Amino acid sequence: MTDPTSAEPIRRSPEEVAAAGQPSSSVPPSSPSTSGGADGAHAQWEAEITQNLKKIYDPEIPMNIVDLGLIYGFDWKGDSVTLRMTLTAPGCPVAGILAEEVKAAIEKVPNVKEATVEMVWEPPWTPERMSEFAKRQFGYL
Repeated sequence: MTDPTSAEPIRRSPEEVAAAGQPSSSVPPSSPSTSGGADGAHAQWEAEITQNLKKIYDPEIPMNIVDLGLIYGFDWKGDSVTLRMTLTAPGCPVAGILAEEVKAAIEKVPNVKEATVEMVWEPPWTPERMSEFAKRQFGYL
C-alpha cells in the first residue's frame, strides 16, 4: 500500500477495487481499475467518483459512461488522480466536452485535489466491457 500523500502512483485492479469494501453487486466486470496497492481513502474516493460518473451519459447511447464500460481506471499520485477512459468510437465529436464533464465530476469529490482525464484507445472498447445491467438493457443477456 502507498500513503495517499506519497509521490508514487497507485494503480489497482477491478478485484482490488471490489475487495476494498464495495459490495460486489455494485462493481460490474467493466468497473474502473487501478493496479497495485491502495488504501482506504483512495478506495472511498474512487467509489464517490464512480457514483458521480454514473450521472454522465454517453450522448449517443442512452446509458451512463460507467455501465457502458468507458472508464478504464484510476491512477493516483497523492490526492491527484488521472482517470483513464475511452469512447465507443475514436472519432466521437464530443470527446473534449465529455472529458471536461468527467473532470468536473471527479473534482466534486472532497479531498481530490486535481483530476486529469486521459483518453485511451487500447484496448479498444467493445460491448463486452459493459456491465451486466447495460448488457441486459441492450439485449446482450
